[in-house]
Amino acid sequence: HRFADIIWCLEPVPSGKLVETALRELGWKKSTTYTVLRRLQEKGVFQNENGEVTSLISQEAYKQMESREYIRESFGGSLPAFLTAFTSGSALTDEEAEELQKIIDRIRERSRKEK
Repeated sequence: HRFADIIWCLEPVPSGKLVETALRELGWKKSTTYTVLRRLQEKGVFQNENGEVTSLISQEAYKQMESREYIRESFGGSLPAFLTAFTSGSALTDEEAEELQKIIDRIRERSRKEK
């Protein structure tokens, strides 16, 4: 995530400068930088054309993609199972519960409009 944030902050960024920045900020070797960049390219997050790295999706879209992937891999895609694990051992504040309810209400409303 820190590497992706570096790219979004600097883009468009020459790949050489990205290697230098990853070494300075993350302690990565050139090979590590290019390996991680290649994996993110395969996921459709970034592209490296003619030595210039740019994003193909926004930071927000990337976070959504990563969150869905984590829930799918760790909780069988079950959002309720994720929320149960996330909140076990700690109570929700009234504000948190209200915010979650608003999110649920917005999703329900959007689903009704789509039907």
